[in-house]
Amino acid sequence: MMKAARNGTKDSLEKTKLAMIRKVSFLQRKDSAGTETGTGNVRISHCLLQVVRRLILSSIVQSESSYLDSLKRILQEYQKPLLEPQSCILNPKKVRQIFYRLQEIHQCHSMFQIALASRVAEWDHSERIGDLFVASFSKSMVLNVYSDYINNFTNAMALIKKACMSKPVFLDFLKKKQASSPDRITLYGLMVKPIQRFPQFILLLQDMLKNTPKSHTDRLPLQLALTELETLAEKLNEQKRLADQEAEIQQLAHSVGDRSLHKLLNSEQRQLIQCELLTEIVYGDKGQVLKSKERKVFLLNDTLICANVNLKGSPDISSLVLVGPKYMVKWCAPLLQTQVVEVGQDSLQSRTARRQSSTSSTTGKVFLGPPRLYQELEELQHDLAVVEEVSLLVGTLNGTYQNLNTTVSQDWCLALQRLIRLKEEEIQNANKCRLRLSVPGKPDKSGRPVSIMVVFNTPSPICKISWVNRLHLAKIAQRQENTPGWECAAEDWKTKAPFSCPLLTCKLPVFSSKTQTLKLEAALHSPSQSNLLGFCTASTSLPQGYLWVRGTSNHGQVDIFSLNRATPRLVKTVPMRAPVLCLEYVKELCPSTEKEAKKAHTAAKIGNIICVGLQDSSIHVFSSVDTAVQCLLTLVNLDSCPVLCLKHSLSFLFAGLASGKVAVYHRRTGGELWDVDSCKLVSLGSEPVGSLLTLEDAVWASCANQVTVIQGSSLHTQSFEAHSDPGCSVSHMVRSGGGVWMAFTDGSSIHLFHTETLEPLQEVNVSTHAAHLTPGQVYVSSLLICQGLLWVGTSQGIILTFPVPTLEGIPKITGKGMSSLNAHCGPVDFLVSTSSTLASDLLRRDSILNGSEESKADDGGVHRLEQSSYHQDTEVPPSREEKPKRLLLQYRLHSTCQLPGKLLSAQPEQGNPRAPTDSLEHSPEDGSIYEVSEDPDVWVRGRPVELGKEGEARRSKVTSTAIVSGGRGHRRIGQTTADTCSDSTENTLLVWQLPLTLSQ
Repeated sequence: MMKAARNGTKDSLEKTKLAMIRKVSFLQRKDSAGTETGTGNVRISHCLLQVVRRLILSSIVQSESSYLDSLKRILQEYQKPLLEPQSCILNPKKVRQIFYRLQEIHQCHSMFQIALASRVAEWDHSERIGDLFVASFSKSMVLNVYSDYINNFTNAMALIKKACMSKPVFLDFLKKKQASSPDRITLYGLMVKPIQRFPQFILLLQDMLKNTPKSHTDRLPLQLALTELETLAEKLNEQKRLADQEAEIQQLAHSVGDRSLHKLLNSEQRQLIQCELLTEIVYGDKGQVLKSKERKVFLLNDTLICANVNLKGSPDISSLVLVGPKYMVKWCAPLLQTQVVEVGQDSLQSRTARRQSSTSSTTGKVFLGPPRLYQELEELQHDLAVVEEVSLLVGTLNGTYQNLNTTVSQDWCLALQRLIRLKEEEIQNANKCRLRLSVPGKPDKSGRPVSIMVVFNTPSPICKISWVNRLHLAKIAQRQENTPGWECAAEDWKTKAPFSCPLLTCKLPVFSSKTQTLKLEAALHSPSQSNLLGFCTASTSLPQGYLWVRGTSNHGQVDIFSLNRATPRLVKTVPMRAPVLCLEYVKELCPSTEKEAKKAHTAAKIGNIICVGLQDSSIHVFSSVDTAVQCLLTLVNLDSCPVLCLKHSLSFLFAGLASGKVAVYHRRTGGELWDVDSCKLVSLGSEPVGSLLTLEDAVWASCANQVTVIQGSSLHTQSFEAHSDPGCSVSHMVRSGGGVWMAFTDGSSIHLFHTETLEPLQEVNVSTHAAHLTPGQVYVSSLLICQGLLWVGTSQGIILTFPVPTLEGIPKITGKGMSSLNAHCGPVDFLVSTSSTLASDLLRRDSILNGSEESKADDGGVHRLEQSSYHQDTEVPPSREEKPKRLLLQYRLHSTCQLPGKLLSAQPEQGNPRAPTDSLEHSPEDGSIYEVSEDPDVWVRGRPVELGKEGEARRSKVTSTAIVSGGRGHRRIGQTTADTCSDSTENTLLVWQLPLTLSQ
């Protein structure tokens, strides 16, 4: 869309280039005194930004004009002729239903176009457009009009489809209108434009904001406009999702004959979580594919439904309007009785594979699917056992032979072990796009329950990950602690997307064996990928890595929990010489240039590190490699004061001290650690430093009710008052987009400040958003922003969440909050987000072969592993019926000519003279082993990304996220009985899991 918009403004671009050459007045920005701001490169940079901003403005004008033309075409060329009195094509009532609210949408944008034209006329003087978007699209009328249109869209398409089938004259009318239009766009193509309009606006404003200097007067209005449009687009997306969900459910309900299922589909409690077209595959006894057919799979909040799809319809109608399919339910199963089964994890599959291995040598058929792969794996395991026995026998030979000795036989074993590893990886790759479900079937004659294995092929590994994750979360949502898990306004429940409320996954006691005086203080997440996790396990477990939890007592300690399973488990306790006050995770630096990359490759790699601030004024820097905790560096501040908080930027480490000062450490030149002697102190006041927040290379530091912005390079400071009451000290700060939310030691209000102008933008009293909070007796004890939610932990143990925008705008609270019905018995001591990205190997269809998975169809489903990994005598591939070519069973032993002993050969010695020991020539029995790598172990672990394919490997990123809260005990609130605390004195972690997210 952006490319098309810019292509439509080439004339404007040429004009702005000419204007820049001629130094037209609007390109020479002047300050209030009338003198030019900046000279040389600065002035040229400002001029270029003005050129780009003017170009984007032209794109906005062109885009809005095109949109209005489309709306006018619908009203003038479709609605008006159909509503004429002499027209008998369609009932006027149905015409009004089809084009419901389009006239009002046209009026809204006509007014916006007039206001936009006036801004363009005065652009040379003001250069402001953000406030116009806020004024035009923050009105409730705009939301109401677009909501009504989107809610009616599915119904309008259904009316058009029905009219096309029942009234041929209406179908001819649509065909003629499409044929006579210059762009040949259909009515559906025109009517979908209002749904796409606000995402287009967001892209244009993001581009405008990117090219607006921070000191520009339009900067904050643009950020506010982006916030308003994002909020509006999110609400409209929810309306569209609900309308599509209702249409799918109704389409399915019409085809259901079972009364109980029909009642379920029409129940208010049912919710459609996911539905998709998948290919069901039926295998024979020997693993061959018997048939495959597309099915529509519906995942409801408590039921899984599989339906046949009938896409029959007139091609004339399908080309003009989307024709919905007809469904016929094949089976449905209770969600809690449905299990995801990995290939090879069920005993039935193993028995099938063993049964096939005994008969496969005589059939001569090509086997497809997992049974064939397991058959080949068992054959390799059998061969390895035989060769190991042969190796023992070879060791008993009396003679010494060059090509038959223990070295050669051990090399055979290594080669077979490598083939087994490759076959296991091939099985894992085959599993990446195959969703295997165990669903309950009809009981047998004796009444015993029977499970049926259903296999679906998904379009991609990401699709399978999504299904496994949604099935896992849907089961968690059925637990008692999540039914319900959150409380919000009654009218909001109907519009909540699936899993929009975080799900409580587990409760975990910490420091249980310690004294009850030990108190939780903070935690952090150290990401770490585990290659031992299976494909499904990686998509259902918590974010991979380790959770470091600190507590305060007379003797400090840090507990390390592994998150590589569905439930965290304690793996290590690290004692400290003094109480631990703060933790900071520092990610490994990524080299920005090729020179730096080479230098980093030759230098010792440190990796990710964790900084620990202690009460004895020291900062310990630990390596973050799994649980191998090694102290790499110790920093001491000049004031010898306890370190209360830590934050880092690209070049600096900032430490907030109890003396009211901030210690700044510079990073070593070309290194990953900080210079011990580079410590500089910046005084903020007499009160302790409450919290730190880094923005690029600057840090926001709070002292009492004041916040000071410190520039890391120059140590230049700028302070502002965050609260009018000197007794309210800033205790927490979190940033998202262009705003910073702050909480205070006293009071239940949180304040939002702009990151650039430092001005206050919003104030919210959280005690008014939860019925179970006692007003006047609550304060905010923790704060966190993650995935569009602002998490607020309170002193009464209740956690609230508020929706906030996620783009570059201002993170204003734009909706009603939710309060969790799972709470702590005391203050929420900390909230920490844990996030990790699934390994890229899991997202690739095939990490063994160069070809794509589609190549399996070319050779009957058999991966030609030997052709890709081994040297072949000929490049002509064998036919399907021929036996595969023999493999050269060698591992590291390239040649036997270097080994002692005589050559064991039946050929006469004079016909085949033995090559000398030091000769470079090989005998006929010698050959190349593998042409992939000198060290096959490295190749088995995974190929490095080839040059130019790095972007392709990282194109899709699947992120797993969970939120961990820490406090005393756990309680359920809002029940009919009085709230009860379980182990109210025990330190407890509550883990909340969010759905996997996909980003590009």
